[in-house]
Amino acid sequence: MSIHQHKFSIKPIVRLGLILLLLPIKLVAQPVTFTNTFGMEFVLIQPGSMVVGKFQPGTGEPPKEKLNRPTLPASAYKTAAEMAHKAFRPGFTVNLNQPYYIGKFEVTQEQWQKIMGTNPAFFKKDKVKDNNAQHPVENITWQDAQAFVQKLNAQDKQHTYRLPTEFEWEYAARAGAKEDIPWSEINEVAVLGGTTTSPVGQKKPNAWGVYDMLGNVWEWMQDYYNEKIFADPVPPRAGKEHVLKGASFTGDVKNATYMTHAAGPGNGFDAGVRLVMEARK
Repeated sequence: MSIHQHKFSIKPIVRLGLILLLLPIKLVAQPVTFTNTFGMEFVLIQPGSMVVGKFQPGTGEPPKEKLNRPTLPASAYKTAAEMAHKAFRPGFTVNLNQPYYIGKFEVTQEQWQKIMGTNPAFFKKDKVKDNNAQHPVENITWQDAQAFVQKLNAQDKQHTYRLPTEFEWEYAARAGAKEDIPWSEINEVAVLGGTTTSPVGQKKPNAWGVYDMLGNVWEWMQDYYNEKIFADPVPPRAGKEHVLKGASFTGDVKNATYMTHAAGPGNGFDAGVRLVMEARK
């Protein structure tokens, strides 16, 4: 029999292996959004980088022509320029090398109740005019948030949940923006200027489809607070309090920023949580 006459055959298991090798992208691809069995929705965040802690305040003098109002002496503008120069911060680059899922919304009172069996929120029943179940849970400590994560992981062994790091939260909140959000856009996405929390998802999402990153409730981070306005390149390993990000429903546009951070426990009634779900490797 010549080589041209010989017939080769591939066993089914080998054929399956060849097919799998030809489809690596489909096998490792992860859904852009995911909803777990408790109705918690997550958005996939891809790796990337950002500059954190950048602060470049500007100053300026009024026009030289005569104004119809009092002006400050020239020395005051000189002092302001010196103060701005002293406060100037170039920032530092943060690289996020792994994909992760972040909560599309803040954890609601209904979701907290399902996992914990109780609802610690202050804004419920007659304190709100609508369905409090869809309001973000609040009135929780960092330790409460960790207990929630622990119980959720125990009940959903298919996935791993945790609090976001400050850098994960800020990267997802910015959604690709290099600078802070303009004041003219804040009211479109942020829940501010209220007397109670609001149901999640009532304002526009950010560019990556995540809601209420600014306003409604402050959100607990995994990191310790460094006692500064801005984060450090390496978060502290210990501290008195943990970081809060995102601002409160009681705030206004001055409070709504991705760039700075606060620390708990704050007012209590406006501290809630948004989770990260780890992407499969």
